[in-house]
Amino acid sequence: MKKFFLVLLAVALTACASPVPTEQAAVAPVEPTATPVVVVQTVVVEATQAPTDVPPPTEVPPTAAPVVVTVVVEATQPPAAQPPAPTAETGGSLITVDNPLGGGWFVNMTLTGNNLSLRCQLYKEITFTVTPTTADIKFVDFYYRIQDKTTGSAFEWQNAGRMVPDASGNFVLVFSGEDVNANFRKPSAWLDFQFIGSSSTGVVGRSEKIVQQVNYSNDCP
Repeated sequence: MKKFFLVLLAVALTACASPVPTEQAAVAPVEPTATPVVVVQTVVVEATQAPTDVPPPTEVPPTAAPVVVTVVVEATQPPAAQPPAPTAETGGSLITVDNPLGGGWFVNMTLTGNNLSLRCQLYKEITFTVTPTTADIKFVDFYYRIQDKTTGSAFEWQNAGRMVPDASGNFVLVFSGEDVNANFRKPSAWLDFQFIGSSSTGVVGRSEKIVQQVNYSNDCP
């Protein structure tokens, strides 16, 4: 311990014996710092062109109408075939009989169809019209007969009665399938017909026998 204090005392005495400088060290002059100088200058520039008007807004083009596309899809399997329904005479046009079959006594021979049936409503009746070629004919009788298509047998001629005159000098008769004699009605036959003109004194002239022009049946053909 005593030795420690002696060492400490020697150090202190050595420090006190060091010479103290009498002048302060010269301080180096401070170099001026190059600070940039910012110069702000306002420049007024006159407008050389007037501002243009604001353009009007662009018109929106009208929306195009929607296009409707129809797609037809065919069935993969055809529908079951249906039996055709009977149809009436097409267009309602008249069937004309050739004038030579009038035998020189009748012209303009027409009928409203060439199918006649006993029970089928579409073919229940036919209207016959004929024009005599001479004023001597005052009356016209309508005759018919049935010819069986299956056997070829032809039955007797039957008088269906007097035809009715009209204002144009024609004679008209509406003949029904029920007007056929019940003994002669066949499932499949021809209805043959003939016009016979007469006066008050008797027969004046006859047409030819017009055969195989009208089909006759009990039911729809």
